[in-house]
Amino acid sequence: MRSLVLVATFFLPNFLQAPTAQSQTPSQTPAQPPKPATAPASPQSTHYPILLLGHGSNPTWSVMIGQKGPERLSRANYPPMTLEPGLVTHDTTAQSWDYHAKDPASGGEVTIHLTRESCAEGGISATPETPIQNPASAPTTPTKGAAASTAPAPAKDTFRISVEHSQIGALNGCARIAAELFPRMTNQSEDDDTEKKKPPVTTITNFKAPAATAFINPTGKIILSRGAAKKIAAPAGSELSLSHDGKKLLYIRNDSSMGSERTIVLYDLDTGRSQDLLHGTVRQAFWSPDDSRIACLQSLDQKWQVKSLSPNTSTESAAVFFSGSVDALHGWVDSHTVLASDAQNLFWISDGRPQQTVSLKQIYGDAFKISDTDTIRINPVNSDLLLISAKYATPPANATPDASGIFLYEIRAKRRVTLATPDQTATHAEWSRDGIQVFYTRRANASSSAIYRIFWDGSGPRRYQDGSDLVVGQ
Repeated sequence: MRSLVLVATFFLPNFLQAPTAQSQTPSQTPAQPPKPATAPASPQSTHYPILLLGHGSNPTWSVMIGQKGPERLSRANYPPMTLEPGLVTHDTTAQSWDYHAKDPASGGEVTIHLTRESCAEGGISATPETPIQNPASAPTTPTKGAAASTAPAPAKDTFRISVEHSQIGALNGCARIAAELFPRMTNQSEDDDTEKKKPPVTTITNFKAPAATAFINPTGKIILSRGAAKKIAAPAGSELSLSHDGKKLLYIRNDSSMGSERTIVLYDLDTGRSQDLLHGTVRQAFWSPDDSRIACLQSLDQKWQVKSLSPNTSTESAAVFFSGSVDALHGWVDSHTVLASDAQNLFWISDGRPQQTVSLKQIYGDAFKISDTDTIRINPVNSDLLLISAKYATPPANATPDASGIFLYEIRAKRRVTLATPDQTATHAEWSRDGIQVFYTRRANASSSAIYRIFWDGSGPRRYQDGSDLVVGQ
């Protein structure tokens, strides 16, 4: 009996354990409770570092790279351009970054390649302390000799940088971490950022207000303003041109009801007297850069020729500057060259013949219409930069059918940028002498107009004064 009990005791535990052992096989594993979901890895910024200043020389340029990518590209004697940051890629093995951006003003594509390596770039680096948007503050060449030999070598930066703009080409230089140039860093979302809803504030501060101007006031009188003094130069007139010292004014006086007979008149601010210079079918008189000569158009055999004369003569004759036929004169490029146009081309004329020709269609593109009433002005400090006033080919939304605007054109890069807001009727655009400001006429209606000023990068527009057709002397 005892043996039977022992046998039963032996088999019973094994029998009870069998299912347990069987349940531990892979096919019989009970379902485990679900594990909590693992949060995705925090996104790693492809920017490193995220606050940079790139710069180079020959030509002088700089680019600012902020938290989201490239923000602003500046070049000496050209308007700075605001950039729209795009995709950023990072090659960790090569310690290099590629920043993509867009030039929204012209539609150009921008690619910036950054490599982490020691870089010493020749010349003076462009920084906000030595701004390159003002031609007057361009770097100067170090003194030769002993002074030059003791000058410190250029500081080495941490990165090498190259900028490729689809219109202006390649720029090469160095870059450094420049957190001090980005004082405002916020964690606010874009939707909550009220600052983004405000109009852009201009960064241009080193400009000079004109000291001498002339314009047509709301009653049609020609006003010459120099400093605090303002004088009425004539009861009526058009096509003003003010000398570079701001003391002598040229204008066109109509002498017939049909407007075919006109006179070029010279008004002297110091004496308050006017002098008739040239009578006939004449128009568009301009001072040379040294104020020693006057170029104008005169009709001969039903074609407009470029003539030149001296302001110190009272003779009713003028020498032929260019015997070919043109439709409009746009001023002097230098003391020997004038800018003129016909229906198809823009000409740089000197020594009696065109020295350079650019197609107007290339300049205007599809957005503007070509007309002999357009004004084209060369930047006073950069002969590659043109300022054009013309009518839109297709008027913008909510604009009048004859709406006009102003735009900049870079001759070498073929880069075109519209300045005035599309709903404005902007005409008679003129440069300031520092080449940074643009003055233009905005006509509210046929009987009301005002003069506005805008910076060459499209920022800071403001009403300047009542009137129209402002020109700048000093």
